Amino acid sequence: MALWIAVLLGIVQGIFMFLPVSSTAHMVLLEHWLIGQGQPLPAPESAEMILFNLVVHVGTLISIAVVFWPSLRRFSAEVVTQGYTWARAGGRDGRDGKAAFSGPPLFARLFLLGMLSVLLTGVVGLSLKAAFEQIFANPWMIGVTLLLTGVLLFWTDKLPPRRRSLRRTGLGTATLIGVAQGFALMPGLSRSAMTIVFGLFAGLKRRWAAEYSFFLAIPTICAATLLQAIDVYRLGGLDGVTYSALLAGFIVAALVGIVSLKLVIYFLYRAQLKVFAFYVWALAAAILTGVLDLPIHHPL
Repeated sequence: MALWIAVLLGIVQGIFMFLPVSSTAHMVLLEHWLIGQGQPLPAPESAEMILFNLVVHVGTLISIAVVFWPSLRRFSAEVVTQGYTWARAGGRDGRDGKAAFSGPPLFARLFLLGMLSVLLTGVVGLSLKAAFEQIFANPWMIGVTLLLTGVLLFWTDKLPPRRRSLRRTGLGTATLIGVAQGFALMPGLSRSAMTIVFGLFAGLKRRWAAEYSFFLAIPTICAATLLQAIDVYRLGGLDGVTYSALLAGFIVAALVGIVSLKLVIYFLYRAQLKVFAFYVWALAAAILTGVLDLPIHHPL
């Protein structure tokens, strides 16, 4: 992989990571196009290219740390403090003068709910891994999943105001978001769109649906990258993707992602996600009608 291609893919990832339009789909489509132009690039469905895509996803996690640093710092500190205090008390809460058993306090509970979401994402992702990887090889299927993303985005803006706060978030919401995120591992189904949309369907306020989604990205993407790196190692290591390309894509995605994240927050809080629905529908139409010069494989 040429260094300029790694930078270009990093820019695409940084721009589209947090916009609810599937950054993975955009990178995979660009990879197909570059291969069609004669660029020496591993197949998008190959283990090394999936690993590259995940590494640049990790780069955009830096963007989350920068934009949400005050909230992330407070959350991390409270998880450790509250979790330790609750565990030391043996799961008992004596604030009302009684040493009654109680669930973990807010931040510790949110951490556990987040881990449940990640676990369910892993179950779905590992169960359907082979099927998802086939979509990387087929731009036609990416067009179909983009259509579905557009439907979800358009529908979301029609929802009445959401009322549920993080204090009222429970196992049902965490389960729904975790499963939705698992299906978003296929290109074309935006991870941020799926987690935010299904968080809103569960009743979460827009702000909390967004923060839960973005914080959830950190352990999810790191775990997926680690598992993919193990797969690449077992298959004999990187072939066609250099470490310098991985580093360049990582850095560029991190820098560009900061601007992208601030933009999606602006639109989300104003219930204007349908703006992105029209975009993904247009992109899907361009793929399915052959306007984009891609190797389209129609299903039997």
